[in-house]
Parts: sequence; structure tokens; C-alpha cells
Amino acid sequence: MKYLARPLQGAQMLFVAFGALVLMPLLTGLDTSVALFTAGFGTLLFQLITKRQIPVFLASSFAFIPPVMYGVQTWGVPATMGGLMAAGCVYLVLASVVKLRGSGIIMRLLPPVVVGPVIIIIGLGLAPVAVNMALGKSGDGSQVLVAQDTALIVSLASLLTTIAVAIFAKGLLRLMPILAGIIVGYGLSLYYGIVDFNVVHEAAWLAMPNFVAPEFNWHAIAFMIPVAIAPAVEHIGDILAISNVTGKDYLKKPGLHRTLAGDGVATIAATAFGGPPNTTYSEVTGAVTLTRNFDPRIMTWTAITAILLAFVGKLGALMQTIPVPVMGGIMCLLFGSIAAVGLNSLIKHQVDLSEPRNLSIVGVTLVFGIGGMAFGIGSFSLTGISLCGIVAIVMNLLLPSSKPQAAKTGDSLAD
Repeated sequence: MKYLARPLQGAQMLFVAFGALVLMPLLTGLDTSVALFTAGFGTLLFQLITKRQIPVFLASSFAFIPPVMYGVQTWGVPATMGGLMAAGCVYLVLASVVKLRGSGIIMRLLPPVVVGPVIIIIGLGLAPVAVNMALGKSGDGSQVLVAQDTALIVSLASLLTTIAVAIFAKGLLRLMPILAGIIVGYGLSLYYGIVDFNVVHEAAWLAMPNFVAPEFNWHAIAFMIPVAIAPAVEHIGDILAISNVTGKDYLKKPGLHRTLAGDGVATIAATAFGGPPNTTYSEVTGAVTLTRNFDPRIMTWTAITAILLAFVGKLGALMQTIPVPVMGGIMCLLFGSIAAVGLNSLIKHQVDLSEPRNLSIVGVTLVFGIGGMAFGIGSFSLTGISLCGIVAIVMNLLLPSSKPQAAKTGDSLAD
């Protein structure tokens, strides 16, 4: 029986992460089976690079949802994957910088006054898409997919369930608000008859995931590279969180440079197969906290379980039947929550917006992002999150500070 303990515990961890893992590809038009495969494969690569010392699981990154949605619509999936692969390389560059200069350099280059507004833009950039989907329309609002009255009932049920589980549930259930919202919304969708099972009937039980090879488009690469700023800083927070849970300092052993490199390699490998970029999952960290089982070998079994499920064709087809209003309802909370994380970063680190320098960085970044500012030369242009990230970094480096803000935020890694 003891030989089954770790595989079962690993499967449990995947169940905790499942809702968030599949939501990202469902929203962006990627393949859920590929996302399962690349989450498992990426986690195994992360364990290899970090010498299997950290009990974390890597899967689809929410921070990349808006840029991936934009990239898929603008350049297609292969070019988007090429851009995301370049974004994964940013992690490797940051890992090299940390190795040479120490972990504090990251927060000096990317203080909260830079990262905060960029995260806010990531969250709010596609808010209209979430509302359109909650109303039963396509993301751009051009097509009505589900009658609005029915769509509102389904989307609000999904939204309220997700909120209720996140706030009031206990134990492991509290760590699965997205999965709970999907289940309730899907149940109502069945009641209203808006679920089409034809794709499930046609799918084979065992099937190869729909892998997509990346293509390299300079427009997509330039767009995606700055997007890596926010999830890279988020990665540091996740490593600090699991360090606090286990009582071990993973910033020192195996080292932040190794964890950043592991996350970067996992993202590069994922996008090489056509999957979403990977990040460490706070849901699984919460499950580790709850179960008090800190054995990294459990995450090996979580990864293996994800890889095996990726080849179950019926499961991947079933994910495709989730109606638009279900995802739209959850997106209303998801995108708002991402924006709130950025706002909380400014508040937590006490960024003084009465200081003209800070106010200028935050204000210009927000207006450029929400207003759709674009800079370009010929056929090359920067817009959206990529432009915001570059503008925020450049302004932070060039504008003189009247207060020792960089030194203050540089110490925040130890908070």
C-alpha cells in the first residue's frame, strides 16, 4: 500500500491544479491535452535543474493569458509559441544575472513601481473580452453564441461559485475555486442544453495531443519578451512562499538562479510543443501547506499523471465542450484578480504616488496600456503589454529618484 501512497498523493495535487491548468488553454485557443503534457514535462525539467529539492508543480501561467490571446488572433499559434519561447529565454538571462550579481539585482531592476502597473494592464487589458463571453458572445463581441439571458445565468453561477468556494470553503476544496466554478457552470449548461457532445463522441479514447511547432516572427517575439517581466517577479514570490511553508531557504539552495532557469527551460520546452508557458502554481503550494507533505517526489508523480492524462483523447474533447459563458464568468474574476495583484504590489511595498517620479511611471504605463498606445517604425510596432513593460523599465532607469526607492525594494526579497 505504501508504494501507492506517492502516486495517489501526486494525482491529488494534479486535481487541485486541474481547473486552472486547463482554463488557460481553453481561453486562449490552445490544446488542453498539450497543456497537460507540457505541464508534466516542464515540471520534470524544473526538478532536474533544481535537483528535485522543491515541492512545486509547474503549469499554465495566467499572466500570459491576455498576450497569448492577442498573439493567437494576430499572428497565429505557431508564431505566438515562438514569441513565448523568447520570453522563456528572458528567465535564463535573469538567472544568469542573479548568478553573477545576487538576487537583489532583480528587484532593483524591476521594483514594484515598474511591475505593479504592468500587472494591472495584464489584468485589465482584455476585460471587454471577459464581459462579452459572460454575455454569451465571442470574445470580440461580433457573434452571439448563446442567448444572453441563458448566458447571464450560467456565467453568474460560475462566477459566484468561484467566489464562494474561494472565500467560504474549507480544506482542499478551498484550493479549487476555478474547478468548482467550471463544474457548476457546466451543470447549468447541461440543463439549458447548450453543450454539444459531438466532438466527444468522435474522439478516440487514446490520442496524440495536437502538438504545434513554433515559428519565429520578430513582431511576436518583440511583443512577448517584455511580458516575461511580471511572471518572473511572480516566480520569486512563489519561491519565497514555498520556502516559508517548508522552512527551507530555496533562494540559497538550490538558488534563485536555478529556480529561474528551471522555470525558463520549462517554458521553452512547453512552447516548443505548442503548450502554454509554465509557472509555479500557488494552488499546489496551498495544498502542500495543508497536507504538510513536503516530499518533492510527490510532484514527480503529479507530473507523470498529467503526462498520462494528456493522451486520453476523450478528456481533451470534453474540455472543448465547456460553453463560452462558463469561462466568461470565471474570467471576470480572474482578470480582475490579476489587476488587483498589481495594485496590491504597489500598496504592499508602499510605493509613494505623491512622488512625481513614481506617479509619472505608473500614470503613463496605465494610460498607454488601457488606451492602446502604439509606437512603430515601418511594419514594426510595439503596443499593449510589451510597450508598457519597456516604457516602465526605461522611465524607472532614467528618471531621478528623490527617495532611495530602489534600495528599499531591493531588500523586499527578504520580506
